Amino acid sequence: MIRWGCSRIPYWAPWIPDAGNPVAHPLFHARSSARKYGGIPPDYQAIHDWFDESKAFLADVRHRALRHHAEGIFLCEKIFGTSIVNSDGREVPVRFIGEQHVLEDLGRIPAASDWLREISLQPWMTTRSQLQSPEPVEDESSTGSRNALRQAIPPTRSARSADKM
Repeated sequence: MIRWGCSRIPYWAPWIPDAGNPVAHPLFHARSSARKYGGIPPDYQAIHDWFDESKAFLADVRHRALRHHAEGIFLCEKIFGTSIVNSDGREVPVRFIGEQHVLEDLGRIPAASDWLREISLQPWMTTRSQLQSPEPVEDESSTGSRNALRQAIPPTRSARSADKM
């Protein structure tokens, strides 16, 4: 008999990110999908791998901010199609599989804005910097047209001024 999960967390688990969540690996999500929708885990593996690909460059729970939300589920549907047909011949909506993945990891389906609101603004996020390139030699005609362009285009509000409103 194959056991799909375990009821006890190993003694070394507290040092592993997501150790408190027994479904936190794409393989276990795929097994869960197979139990729920039929078929075999490889039918679902690509979708669950896609949700957790961001672990490659941020190997803790913050990687979820990139795809574990409602907008990520709809993006998954655009990438993998509206539905898949599992090995039992059953058509399964990709959105259902994505919702299952996010619910198993987070217990709810947040909006992308729920994640983004938690990012604290840093000065580099709001400041435009000039490219480091040699200054071109300007003649009178180009300087005059540049000044006219600057006057014609109104300045945009920065994120800091938007926060004050």
